[in-house]
Amino acid sequence: MTVATLRPPEAAGIGRGLTFALVAHGLLILALSAGVSWRSDSSPAFEAELWSAIPQVAAPREEAPPDPEPEAPKPDTQAQQRAAEEAAAEQREAEIAIAKEKKRKEEKAREEAAKVEREKAAKQKEAKDKAAREKADKEAQDRKKLKDEKAAKDAKEAKAAKDADARREALRLENLRRIQGMAGGTPGSTGTAAQNAAPSAGYGGRVKGKIKPLIIYPDDGSANPTAEVQVNLGPDGLILGSKVLKASADPDWDRAVLRAIEKAERLPRDVDGRVPSVLILTFRPRE
Repeated sequence: MTVATLRPPEAAGIGRGLTFALVAHGLLILALSAGVSWRSDSSPAFEAELWSAIPQVAAPREEAPPDPEPEAPKPDTQAQQRAAEEAAAEQREAEIAIAKEKKRKEEKAREEAAKVEREKAAKQKEAKDKAAREKADKEAQDRKKLKDEKAAKDAKEAKAAKDADARREALRLENLRRIQGMAGGTPGSTGTAAQNAAPSAGYGGRVKGKIKPLIIYPDDGSANPTAEVQVNLGPDGLILGSKVLKASADPDWDRAVLRAIEKAERLPRDVDGRVPSVLILTFRPRE
């Protein structure tokens, strides 16, 4: 807003008055010059009475001064102040609105960024959980597979062992019947003295000498367990079966002895060429 400068109005009619003054002085000078020329004239003198006064130049007619130019309206200080206050208030409101809009945009940007981060974290967690589930499922499947394989293997080994035991028992019974028949005994009879005569004094040592090298047992020297086992043999020395009659204090030693007997498969004949159908043997780690 432009504010008019306050100054007094210029005097009206100064140029016009100055012109009238100059004209009046010029006429006065001309009149004085004419009077001097009249007095120096050389024409015959004559007297005359002059009743009139010295001619005077009429004063210029007074003219009414021009109407003063209307003064510029004085500015309304209160109006200007109000306008300035209104302008300042509008400016403040505009600045407040701009600040609010800027704050709203910043908050919206933060919310968008937070939303993106939450979505990213959720996706990462979902992927991690999925990977963990897949890993757990795979481990469970592997465990089940191993368990099934072990169960199948155990079942197969048990069946094979059972079949082997059945074959050995059948062979033992067959050999026993054949031996009884050769001795003139009755099948199913326990009277087999002709074939079960006591072995020679060194036969037990020869049998142990074949079986003991096959025993696999971690002997730590702290104990000397004793296992008493029964071995069933065929006429040709084939081992038909074995069992523990009196267990030792260490089950591992008992199992090691039975495994060694199975590995031996066949025992040597006695000095007379015969093989006892049943042997009772005692085994110790240190004998």
